[in-house]
Amino acid sequence: MLSTDRWIQHHGERLPDSDQVLPVPLQPHLLYNLTTVKVACYILIGVGAFSMLMGFLGCLGAIYEIRCLLGLYFTCLLVILIAQITAGALIYFQKDVLHEETSKIVAKVLDNYTGNNSTTEQTWDFIQRNMECCGWTGRADWKDNAIVINSSMQLFPCSCQNVSVATGNFSDSGFCEAETPVYDVGCADSVERWILTNIGVVLGICLGVAVIELLGMILSICLCKNIHTEDYTKVPKY
Repeated sequence: MLSTDRWIQHHGERLPDSDQVLPVPLQPHLLYNLTTVKVACYILIGVGAFSMLMGFLGCLGAIYEIRCLLGLYFTCLLVILIAQITAGALIYFQKDVLHEETSKIVAKVLDNYTGNNSTTEQTWDFIQRNMECCGWTGRADWKDNAIVINSSMQLFPCSCQNVSVATGNFSDSGFCEAETPVYDVGCADSVERWILTNIGVVLGICLGVAVIELLGMILSICLCKNIHTEDYTKVPKY
């Protein structure tokens, strides 16, 4: 987590050939200018560094039976658990804001879609093809794409084609003429249905993480109580 976000931060302004690696909507310099992405990077960097420090202190306290470090480890786990609960509550109560931010990011992806089969475009084509949708709210979202605007033909991404009602060979990427019917439903509804379908798995993972954290808290406080005297001479000297 820490190394990944440091890579994003470090290369956000220093990759000279980034446009050859990432598509326009997700090029590092554009990502770096998105306030939401920058804030998320800083938060994840902080969480990663904090988790590393917490794990080190917990191991040190358990090995050398230092009560203050075990107590600090317990406190850190408690803070993380409370933060996770708070984040979950914010996501639940700020669903509209989250949806709006997601719509803005997807709109940039659609407007800058070039059909060059880049990583981001492959991902979006995969979503449209497998979820049988087109655009974010509907196929009309593609009307602001630069290639569609400048074309004399009516174009849609090939992944928007409804292959279930047509025959022949179809391309999986790039633009195609709108001869074959395209999906009418937007991917926002499909993604929402997918989330609702898999909400049990997501909640199960969250619950599993919370149980592990609670178990760590219980073990640390039990070990802390069983240490009656503190002997700071056990701390290794470097």
